Amino acid sequence: MKFGRIGAAEAEGAILAHSLRLDAGVFKKGRVLSSDDVAALVEAGFTRLVSAGGETSGAVVTGLDVQSLEIGPEIDPGVPAVRVEGRELALALKSGNFGADDFFAKAASRLGGEA
Repeated sequence: MKFGRIGAAEAEGAILAHSLRLDAGVFKKGRVLSSDDVAALVEAGFTRLVSAGGETSGAVVTGLDVQSLEIGPEIDPGVPAVRVEGRELALALKSGNFGADDFFAKAASRLGGEA
């Protein structure tokens, strides 16, 4: 179990440790986040998203209606940071078998300033 800040797309399938109040409503402690929840996080102003799992990443991209991505710097071999064209949204989309143990920390850092 990991506690701490994570990006919104990394959050799909995550379980909230604390309640989160958005204009769209309250996400209660213990909630498992869906792709619709992730979309609500983006609408609420989250701009950095990290998704783990190929199918999860695909669902996130579909749920956010992403049409085109700009490839940015590499986070880990085979996993670049990307920016959604025309939106202030940076993503890291990795399948389950990519990324080192410190991938999420590197992704958060990379998306924070260089993606």
